[in-house]
Amino acid sequence: MTATARRFDALIGTGGIGSGIVLALEGNATVGREESRTARLLDRRDYAKLHIICHYVRRLLGDGFAVLPIGAVGRDAAGTALRRQMRSVGLDLRHVRSSATASTLFAVGYVYPDGEGGNITSLAASDTVTVEQVGRAVPAMRRHAARAIALAVPESPVAARLHLLDAAGEHGLYRVVSLSSGEIRDGRLNEFLPRCDLIALNADEAAAVLGRDGPEGDPLAVARAAVARLRADNPSVQVIVTAGRHGSVSADAHGVRHAPALPVPPVSTAGAGDAHLAGALAGLAAGADLHAANQLAAVVSALKVTSPHAINEQIDPAGVLRAARAWGVTVDPLATALLDDVARRRA
Repeated sequence: MTATARRFDALIGTGGIGSGIVLALEGNATVGREESRTARLLDRRDYAKLHIICHYVRRLLGDGFAVLPIGAVGRDAAGTALRRQMRSVGLDLRHVRSSATASTLFAVGYVYPDGEGGNITSLAASDTVTVEQVGRAVPAMRRHAARAIALAVPESPVAARLHLLDAAGEHGLYRVVSLSSGEIRDGRLNEFLPRCDLIALNADEAAAVLGRDGPEGDPLAVARAAVARLRADNPSVQVIVTAGRHGSVSADAHGVRHAPALPVPPVSTAGAGDAHLAGALAGLAAGADLHAANQLAAVVSALKVTSPHAINEQIDPAGVLRAARAWGVTVDPLATALLDDVARRRA
């Protein structure tokens, strides 16, 4: 398959770029508001959302697919290391600014004994991304137009993300949004939902859509209820909701489908949702429909949780196809052809 056979040939996105540490908490009970809990510092590498998604998209789609993150890091050791790592996988960093006054975003991730977890992120350099900085990427949007994906994810300012989506809409890009639970509870969903073609959420964020504090009860029931709410407010929007070991739900005009989680013992779920979204975007870029793309995403996220790090650097097209065959997952023919082509070119 050639690059011209793809549905999309570029991703332009804004969000967080940063690093962090991971703590192993004692006990599976959710940490309480005033609780003090002991933990062990783990030898695990954590990264921010935009970096994770861009990494996997570039790894899966290869040199024929341009990935242009819009963000900022500090002029510190962490920022220098992150730029080096992103450049090494072929990300185009012309729109990643190095700030002389703000430090690189830093996150403290935490994992429970059952493998689930989350993170707390300090907004630093990523919080300095401006509307003007996003505006400098408009020529790239114009150049790729309807053959590009626009990605707006947390940890960069809301104004910058909304400007990206507005500019992307003017140039016909496919607009993808992810929001934090806090942003949804603060009413930001009303600003983002009309501006997106696909919204990707996890179970907690889906609960926030319903006005709940967490995914109580059946996570898949919560996911389906959130899908109904989102599509009632924007009937054209596509939705993916991930629910950990319960799998994921994808929804479009043709219906709602469940993709089961694959049978792998999780080492760490940190970054799994971002890996899942990246896998779905890779499938969509190849020309698969949303539900087929979500099946591919399930394979990518399953491979991710076998790694202790937020980015599993072993994931590549050949490995994804091998894993899909081993797990009996049918990958869309267009996505299979594209992944095969990228794998051959790298061999």
